[in-house]
Order: sequence, then structure tokens, then C-alpha cells
Amino acid sequence: MNGINGIIPIYKEKGMTSFDVVREIKKIFKTNKVGHTGTLDPLAEGVLLVCIGKATKIVELLTANEKEYIATIKLGIETDTLDIEGNILKEETIPNKLNIEEVISSYNNRTYNQEVPKYSAIKVKGKKLYEYARNNIEVEIPKKEVTIKNIELIESNKDTFKIKTLVTKGTYIRSLIRDICKDLNTIGTMTELLRIKQGKVELKDCYKLSDIEKGNYKIKSIEEVLPYKIIEVDEETKTKISHGIKIDNTYNITDKVIFKYNSELLGIYEQEKDKLKVWKNFI
Repeated sequence: MNGINGIIPIYKEKGMTSFDVVREIKKIFKTNKVGHTGTLDPLAEGVLLVCIGKATKIVELLTANEKEYIATIKLGIETDTLDIEGNILKEETIPNKLNIEEVISSYNNRTYNQEVPKYSAIKVKGKKLYEYARNNIEVEIPKKEVTIKNIELIESNKDTFKIKTLVTKGTYIRSLIRDICKDLNTIGTMTELLRIKQGKVELKDCYKLSDIEKGNYKIKSIEEVLPYKIIEVDEETKTKISHGIKIDNTYNITDKVIFKYNSELLGIYEQEKDKLKVWKNFI
């Protein structure tokens, strides 16, 4: 199976880490050139894009894609990890009247500085935040600008509610839930999280590890998962691309573009003034 280049959309199941998935894919395909494009906690499940071979060159592009989730929240309980698997810090009676729809609507298309969870892999002074948390060491928790592109309430009852939300890179759903509950003047924690979409890839496109072990899967090409224009070039341009030479932007590209020759992927170029320069070469 060596020589495989592409992206496998995995349905990550509960109880596994994203690294567990990568480790299994390395075994199945007998290669170390494997990377994932957006960590899912063991509690979470759903879309996890795994890159193999040359596709590992685009990990950062796929990580930057917007992601869509369905999350379930239990009210009246607060944990140190902001999810149900953490240690309970506080429990309180849920207010009789909660304007859940109104508060959730206030986050729609909203950009704000979100404080990341203290149990996360974000590094501060060279150490991951969860390392400080596990050792009860106080440290300033960083904030990141995130955008909640869309959010809706899809289910609600006395002590739980469920949301569907589309967010930008770096958004922590656990933190979003904490912030929503704070605006509701109560506390809450995440009990379930399902990633239903990452970029162009949806849940229906994904395979479980058991499927892959049986050979029941289809690898997506690099160009299938990226939102950029694809251009077939002539032999002269192919030679320039193979040497990483800048080319004239006669294609009116304002971001990135994928170049191919006779259906062979050559590289990804990006705009630089009136030129296009190499971002990643694949030949």
C-alpha cells in the first residue's frame, strides 16, 4: 500500500484520541507519513480528515477549514475540563426561566475573543495548558479570536439543550458552551460532541477504522478536498512549476490555485501581487 497519497475521511468514534486514529492508519497503510487535520477529544466523534503521503503537505490548509458540530449541553453542572468527563467543580439549581434561544441567537455570526479551555493542548511558555492544570499551577489563559458563523438551537428540555454550529478554525465548542451558559446566568457542561462537517467533507463521506481494515474505503484526492480553482497547464508552464518558478497571474487568482498537467497534480500556487508563487510542489 506504499505510495498512496490522499485524504481519508474518518468517522472518529468515542473513546479514541485523534492520535489513536493516526497510529492505526500508519499500521494499515504501512507508512509513517500520516497526519490529521483537527483534534477531536476522546469524548467527541465524527469527521476527522487523515492525510497520507504527499497529502500531509496540505494539513495546515485543511486544519484552517471551518467546521460544523452538534453539541449537547447539561445545565446545572460545571467541570474543570468543561465536559462531562471532568471533575465536578460546582452544581447549582437551574433557573426556572432561561432565554436559551435569545442567547444562542446573539452568537450568530459573532466574532469574539474566546478564552481557551485550561485543559487543552495550547502552549504557554513552552508547556501545554493541560500540564499546568494537572499540576494545579496557575497560568494566564490565552484568548483567541473566533467567529461563530452560524448557530441554532435544535433541541431543549428542562436541564439539557442541543445546538448545531458552524465555526472558524481554533474555536473550542467547550468554551462556547461555557460562554453561552454564563450569558444564561447559570452553569453547564458539554456531554456530547459530533463533528458533522469539515470544509467540503461531511459525515456521510466518512469511514470507520473497521471499514478501512476491511478495504471498504475511498481515498479523496488533494484537489477534491480543497476549495481552490483547478487549472490544466501546458508543458512549458509545467516545467516552470516543477522548478518552483513564479508565473504571471493571467488567471485572476486572488488566493490559491491548483495546477495540473494531463490530470497529474503539479502544485499549489498562491497570489503575490501580479504573480503566482509556489505554495507547495508535488512533483
